Amino acid sequence: MTPSREALVAAVRTNCAISDARHAREMTMCTYLLAMREYYRWERGVALDAPLARTDVGVWLAAREAEWESLEDADYRPLPLGPETVDPYDVEAVNRALVPEGMVYGAGIGRFGKPQFFVAALEREERRGGARVLVAGREHARDLDAAPAAMRGGTIYVRQESLARVLWEKAEAWSVRRADGALKSALDAHGYEEGSAAALERMVEAETETLILHEVGEHEAAALLGPGWERSLCGLERRGAAILMRAVRDHLADCLVTLPELVERRADASLHLWFANLDGMRRELFPRAQDAYRAWLGGDRGQALLATAKVGAEHWRRACGEVLDAIADDDGELAVEALALDEALRL
Repeated sequence: MTPSREALVAAVRTNCAISDARHAREMTMCTYLLAMREYYRWERGVALDAPLARTDVGVWLAAREAEWESLEDADYRPLPLGPETVDPYDVEAVNRALVPEGMVYGAGIGRFGKPQFFVAALEREERRGGARVLVAGREHARDLDAAPAAMRGGTIYVRQESLARVLWEKAEAWSVRRADGALKSALDAHGYEEGSAAALERMVEAETETLILHEVGEHEAAALLGPGWERSLCGLERRGAAILMRAVRDHLADCLVTLPELVERRADASLHLWFANLDGMRRELFPRAQDAYRAWLGGDRGQALLATAKVGAEHWRRACGEVLDAIADDDGELAVEALALDEALRL
């Protein structure tokens, strides 16, 4: 890496630290500690399956929190790009310089208003419909809440290193109880017991494609919903409202693209994992999906899933319209949260 790129990476790391300083403590204590454990692994280059020394992690954690205290009121740094600097959210300008060099940069507002930044090695670039896809590999800078995929404008970003960590955490949690269900079926389909490292590589490749399909679905959903949806979502202050908005849009995206594509491709392992990830608000809102999954397990070759996706595409589009109508009220965020209790919103 050239000195100029090292300077850019250093600026991105500082912005990541500023974001964490302002927002990390908004996590629940359990989520925070798990995230910090994995952040330590990434920063120190510790293998996912290697044991951690509690003393070392504790010293690192204290140092990281002390750094955050010094940065909590700092301004985000402009990024050095040649003889000039650019705004850290000017992703297109940064990637015009980085992508030809085999690097990729991402920035945007993530869950609950937390700014997210990363810079990584570029694994590949492709087009999917009207969207540009940038697949990132080894990450040189990242913040605490490293989302495996996102869509910014017309570009889809997939972060394979972050995806690998998410998948490893799921497999690690399953290995404690080894319960039957969709996650076990997904792990079995990838031969997880035969060799964890090789199985993880297979899972990352397969689920990179699933993430791309979901983000293509988000791209199509955005075209249907218009710019007002994203503006409303970014302006929310109540978490309950944000969770509901993300859930209904996720379902719209998956019914438009992800589920039909996975069924048509007979991507059984990815279908199992999709249902393993169907939890929380998303699960409560979509009981028909569980019925279709059981039919698929029973041997219907995905016909119920395809029918559910077709009905779901229309249902979740209407549901998104109801959410936009609700948020236009004087007490819009409370009205959106109230929709979570409305049986008519479920499918």
